[in-house]
Amino acid sequence: MSIFCIGRNYVAHAHELGNEVPTSPVIFMKPSTAVLAEGKNFTIPSFTNDLHYEGELVLRVSKEGKNLKGPNVLDYCDAITVGIDFTARDLQNKLKEKGLPWEKAKAFDDSAILGKWTPLTSKIVENPIRFSLHKNGTIVQDGDSSLMIFPLATILESLTEYFTIYPGDLIYTGTPVGVGPTHKGDVFEGYFEANQVFSVKVNP
Repeated sequence: MSIFCIGRNYVAHAHELGNEVPTSPVIFMKPSTAVLAEGKNFTIPSFTNDLHYEGELVLRVSKEGKNLKGPNVLDYCDAITVGIDFTARDLQNKLKEKGLPWEKAKAFDDSAILGKWTPLTSKIVENPIRFSLHKNGTIVQDGDSSLMIFPLATILESLTEYFTIYPGDLIYTGTPVGVGPTHKGDVFEGYFEANQVFSVKVNP
């Protein structure tokens, strides 16, 4: 299983971190070991003092594909959910300053949270998708897929120009504005539309 991630896919989020708005999708990857097992609490790694949550929509690939184009590219995905891409922001900033890759800050064990899957229907695809991330009962990120710089179909087209996708692969599609610090004891809840799809507690 490959985990593809899209960075800086919302203008407001790019601005909140002082980054340039990209003109093509920013792609990075996580290994399969990044997925937090269902029902397991999350533990903040010892190598960071500034861990950030990033809630985002996640697609599940259902068919092998390469160089996808046209109006039916999303037929290669069968489900969608909300997840978290945890980021060691302090470590990421140090790596960026040196021009080094982000994997240490983005791809560590348990850094990817996944919610329960919703079938990806044409009705869902044709309308703006609302999602949100709650921290300790308060909404911290309120997402809307219509605000994506690169829509879901464009992400599939761009990814498959470089990579072959296979059933079971995951695509994290970018986080909206509102990222922030994670602390011991926090509880995160992800919502797809009005439905809660995950609840994860950070170990004290």
